[in-house]
Amino acid sequence: MDAREYLQHDATALAELVREGEVTPAELLERAIAQIETHNPRINAVVCRMFDTARAAVAQGLPDGPFRGVPFLLKDLVADHAGVPTTAGSRFFARFVPESDSELVRRYKAAGLVIVGKTNTPEMGLMGVTEPELHGPTRNPYHVDHTPGGSSGGSAAAVAARLVPAAHGGDGGGSIRIPAAACGLVGLKPTRGRVPMGPDACERWSGYVAQHVITRSVRDSAGLLDATAGPEIGSAYHAPPIERPFAEEVGRDPGRLRIAFTTEALLLGELHPECREAVERTASTLSELGHDVEPARPRFDAEAMAEAYLSTVAANVCAELMHAEHRLGRRPQADELELATWVMREIGRTLGAGRLVELQQLQAETAWAMARFHQRYDLLLTATFARPPARVGELLPGTLERVGLRVLRRLPLRPLLRQAFSAARKQLAAYPNTQIFNITGQPAISVPTHLSADGLPVGVQLVARFGDEATLLRVASQLETELGWTERRPSFLES
Repeated sequence: MDAREYLQHDATALAELVREGEVTPAELLERAIAQIETHNPRINAVVCRMFDTARAAVAQGLPDGPFRGVPFLLKDLVADHAGVPTTAGSRFFARFVPESDSELVRRYKAAGLVIVGKTNTPEMGLMGVTEPELHGPTRNPYHVDHTPGGSSGGSAAAVAARLVPAAHGGDGGGSIRIPAAACGLVGLKPTRGRVPMGPDACERWSGYVAQHVITRSVRDSAGLLDATAGPEIGSAYHAPPIERPFAEEVGRDPGRLRIAFTTEALLLGELHPECREAVERTASTLSELGHDVEPARPRFDAEAMAEAYLSTVAANVCAELMHAEHRLGRRPQADELELATWVMREIGRTLGAGRLVELQQLQAETAWAMARFHQRYDLLLTATFARPPARVGELLPGTLERVGLRVLRRLPLRPLLRQAFSAARKQLAAYPNTQIFNITGQPAISVPTHLSADGLPVGVQLVARFGDEATLLRVASQLETELGWTERRPSFLES
């Protein structure tokens, strides 16, 4: 299979070609390796090559799963592969090598996917951009001076550049949806408990994190969810049962839905005009498709929710590092954690048990508020992010912020908290619409409806009731048919 033919097919189509004997898994693997060798230097998406491991898996014989022979990449965070480092984008974790596969990786292998490498992520998945000091920045294939978003930015850049047709991602605050939007792709965050997190990650970030994939097409997202969803022994969460396979929802008539839309930011800041335009145009398209669409948004204390989200993540970062110190048998050296990670750990140390319980109660109230909102509306439409993809480096702490935080390391923690939250607000203002649905556990999908004046992808987000990925997939499929984004690709692939 030559490069031009490889670029034309999504994962579902490649799997069908393998089943029909039109191409072999070995041929697909070598084509994916060639794509990585050719295009990865431009974008720095793949940070761990597993070519020999992949060749050995193909030679041994792959399971007869629905995606047999399809090349695939893992995000270098949470998804452990036995014998391969899981660095989490951190110098501290750089030499951690898991002894066994995570449950999700076992399911990927059972589906027949061929894992060819691991993708870049910010340290511990803490940023909405993918610029770790360990591996350097990943760049947006549509414009390499800009970010692909984060924290699954390496996976999104790899799929957008057609290195592979689909890649794993994790989402604790938008980390599948944000990079999918920035790279012109489909990114579904499933319902909490739908896809396994164990055995080691368990209840990551107090249940905020969900794992799934970033894909070119809605049908790939649905099919890969069928291949991986289902109860996991020992899981703290279980998603509601489904009526039929997710793949059968793609193309299925959703009926006439009540859809609310908002051009406001849900947490902080305001939307860029091009992001507002993307929402308004999508609302108009949905209306033309026969849905009842009207402006409305859920109401909650945005400032309190922003602080609750950041505080809960900080507490979990602190706990994860304590666990890692025990597992690795040592504490991180001063140069082994990035400044932002160190600050989050210190914030986490200041939070008492009473405050954490108070935050849990606030988040439960938000989940109730969203449930009441969905008694009136089937879906909520928002912008995925507040502005088109930023330039590389633009959303990291600036020089003065970094100096200030280093100085504040030596001072009492109260001024550190103020300075740290000020720096974090810059990222929340760029990405204010995704975190709420990690808190509530609802499914949400970003679809690539728009290109900015500079040719950068801009996405919109659809949010459904808890457990209702089916409606999301039906409506996303409608938009995909109407807008035809699957054929869109970065300009360097046209030459």
